[in-house]
Amino acid sequence: MSRIPVAVVGATGLAGQQFLASLAAHPMFEVRKLAASSRSAGKPYAQAIRNEQGASRWFCSEPLAPEFAALTVEDSATMTSDGLALCFSAVEADVAREMEPRFAKDIAVISTASAFRYEDDVPVFLPGVNWDHAALIDIQRKNRGWKGFISPGPNCTTVGLAMTLRPLDVAFGVGKVIMTSMQALSGAGRSPGVSAMDILDNIVPYIPKEEEKVEKETLKILGKVGPKGVVPAGLRVSCTCTRVNVLEGHTESVFVELLRKASLADVKAAWRELGSDLRTLGLPSAPEHLVSYTEDPFRPQVRLDRDAEGGMSTVVGRLREDTVLGGVKYMLVSHNTRMGAAKGAILVAEYLAKKGYIPGA
Repeated sequence: MSRIPVAVVGATGLAGQQFLASLAAHPMFEVRKLAASSRSAGKPYAQAIRNEQGASRWFCSEPLAPEFAALTVEDSATMTSDGLALCFSAVEADVAREMEPRFAKDIAVISTASAFRYEDDVPVFLPGVNWDHAALIDIQRKNRGWKGFISPGPNCTTVGLAMTLRPLDVAFGVGKVIMTSMQALSGAGRSPGVSAMDILDNIVPYIPKEEEKVEKETLKILGKVGPKGVVPAGLRVSCTCTRVNVLEGHTESVFVELLRKASLADVKAAWRELGSDLRTLGLPSAPEHLVSYTEDPFRPQVRLDRDAEGGMSTVVGRLREDTVLGGVKYMLVSHNTRMGAAKGAILVAEYLAKKGYIPGA
């Protein structure tokens, strides 16, 4: 089977590099084009990511694949979608707002940007959680007159929370949720965000706009598709989001009101069932378990558990009954730059290709 031709736009930034690290030798997707700002245009990729002193600014732990090193970077402002079926977008929201519709007129756009995340006809997919939101693609195409579509991924902090809430909401109903996050530095990227002098020996108790994003996105992801878009879920979510001195991996403390009584064994069984549809599709990036439970009372620990199943499984532990909200409480660890970013977006693209929303599979 021939591979689907794709582009990565924003390829020189951290998010773009994460896409390339996960797309190297990918069995379904072939990277045909790379694009970035005009500063990098016209240069081989390996040269475009070198600084003035000649040092490589490739930040992923995986080595840069030779198949990408020699590709000439195009200017994202002028790159066309000719010969492509899919664009992975890893640009800032303001750039995405202008650029992504230009590509979506003709091809699929899977994005890490938030520009279109909250629009009614735009699906925000979380693997194994809301595949039924694919119905929004048809609504979006009709509304906007596009052949393609835009699908942004969720905020990385939303991923572990919504992933663990979905099975509980389906099985028992969820009323109220209180979540406190302890978020990794890499969530701020390498643009100005959290300086070393601020975060060493410290916890920063505020991340601008983060709490609002997580609360709103969780309701959208867990909602139902109506005639015009997603009807948000009826549960209530309250978040406190903090930044901690951890490189990668978000830890969250979650309290959940359950509307129907459930034993701890029932809750664990619901988590085990999540993602059973993925296991039958043979998607290259899919984990065996979207949620993994550990009985060790000292786990999950971010350093030990963030890389579970290649960083694609949310690890949950310390499940207990909660007598205040009337439900359960637990801790989770999710990998913010794997399932929470590029690799999660690639898994979404694999699923949509299998289901015929992206031609060429």
